[in-house]
Amino acid sequence: MAKQPVRVLVTGAAGQIGYALVPMIARGVMLGPDQPVILHMLDIAPAAEALNGVKMELVDAAFPLLKGVVATTDVVEACTEVNIAVMVGGFPRKEGMERKDVMSKNVAIYKSQASALEKHAAANCKVLVVANPANTNALILKEFAPSIPEKNISCLTRLDHNRALGQVSERLNVPVSDVKNVIIWGNHSSTQYPDVNHASVKTPAGEKPDLSFTSLIRLHGEFITTVQQRGAAIIKARKLSSALSAASSACDHIRDWVLGTPEGTWVSMGVYSDGSYNVPAGLIYSFPVTCRNGEWTIVQGLPIDALSRKKLDLTAEELTEEKELAYSCLS
Repeated sequence: MAKQPVRVLVTGAAGQIGYALVPMIARGVMLGPDQPVILHMLDIAPAAEALNGVKMELVDAAFPLLKGVVATTDVVEACTEVNIAVMVGGFPRKEGMERKDVMSKNVAIYKSQASALEKHAAANCKVLVVANPANTNALILKEFAPSIPEKNISCLTRLDHNRALGQVSERLNVPVSDVKNVIIWGNHSSTQYPDVNHASVKTPAGEKPDLSFTSLIRLHGEFITTVQQRGAAIIKARKLSSALSAASSACDHIRDWVLGTPEGTWVSMGVYSDGSYNVPAGLIYSFPVTCRNGEWTIVQGLPIDALSRKKLDLTAEELTEEKELAYSCLS
């Protein structure tokens, strides 16, 4: 019996990430090769013509899984009956802008979109925030969509997670598919903590989590800063921000959330803190999680050394400051 289509919202759909993301969704990369989808694409009025062009290309591509396309500048129409919302649209920081100015713009955007999701999305809608500052945008969305369970609102740190996997793969000269269980802790910013202390690599003798692995990563130099600053390095190289890798990571995030993580494997997701690992409750913070039956669970009991503790606390402090700044924009 054929599956019913899942309605997937992409905001900012005419932008770079949106343009890379919507064909991946339509091809089944996000929800699987047998799951039909109806795409809801939202963008601002000045981008309406470009948005219609994206819709035309989706039609021209004749994706078998794509059962319909809604392309609109109306937030209510975009959010109606959606099962999954990928929030790519946001206001980027421009030269000369203060952090509070950017935060104020994004608070207004996410307040409006949260209200529309609250009233019009399908029951149990899952929300992924991609637009920066992703953690705090997700927190604002949660504030203005109180009927959406906090476990259904997340932000994207899977891009950073995948970047860490890629760096381990390159430095150890092994396939990226043989590396697992890196962790991104904290904020999707330069204070994030890419942690390989609990990672493992598949070798001919089996999976190998050991000190030589961690030592080798550190021996090769700036692993942590390379991952933290990868986005800036891509902007310098491309003169444009990450789009393909961000879109692919968003698909990975939703796919694992909906379909589950492999046994013995965790991934990184920005989720609502419950106080695990002494992270202040009430922040959207990246943790290692496993997913099953559409629910994520924070991996518990991992030992945290003194260096890691400092880095976990540092990124939590930044998120607390961002939260206070965002809430000051609400008054």
